[in-house]
Amino acid sequence: GIGMNDKKKERYIQLGLLSGLVALGLLVYVLVPGFYDDMWELILSGDVQRMAEVLQSYGPWAMVISFALDVLINALGFLPSIFFSTANGLLFGVVPGIIISWLAETVGVVLSFMIMRYILRDTAHKVIEKSEFLLKVDDFSGKNGLVMMLFARSIPYFPSGIITALGAISQISLRDYIIANLIGKFPSTALEVVVGHDTVLLQDNLGRLAVVVLVATVIYFLLWKGYQRWAKQR
Repeated sequence: GIGMNDKKKERYIQLGLLSGLVALGLLVYVLVPGFYDDMWELILSGDVQRMAEVLQSYGPWAMVISFALDVLINALGFLPSIFFSTANGLLFGVVPGIIISWLAETVGVVLSFMIMRYILRDTAHKVIEKSEFLLKVDDFSGKNGLVMMLFARSIPYFPSGIITALGAISQISLRDYIIANLIGKFPSTALEVVVGHDTVLLQDNLGRLAVVVLVATVIYFLLWKGYQRWAKQR
């Protein structure tokens, strides 16, 4: 019957995803010896300037490696990618840093969504049960799913894994999820890169940082009020 076909299809997706991740991991291990040791040390240290230096040491590959790492961190969902957003801004400049971080984070959360939906559904349920966040799984289902996901993703510094888990066990389609993340991730990532970059280089960028933080605070406050109003009407 149909159920059997769906199960088969899901099994193929699971195998494809797992094989792809293992192959990617092995490829990096072979091509860049010592890479995992470097990165593990960096992620644990949280030292952004050191991170930028290590990435820079990879020369012309720096951008590719930074992109791949950012994808990986967002796919795993439990490590903060803010360090990479900041390092990308410091190393490549604010605008390229924003574009690299935005695209990498989007690819990462889409991978994370597929892993949670097709492989780790029970884990997704547990992540949500532990979360005190106000959004409900039902909000991400049906015709409001895209708007809700877009709103949730546009919030900077929010734990990525919770939003991904909400999406994974809701009825949102993969297409809607990708669109919502591509649009929603842009403002939040841009803000993280600019604020991270200007905080590290504070003396040069104090004025811009103050303006960005003020404008962002006002916009997010208005968005939050709008969301509460919309939720009440429903």
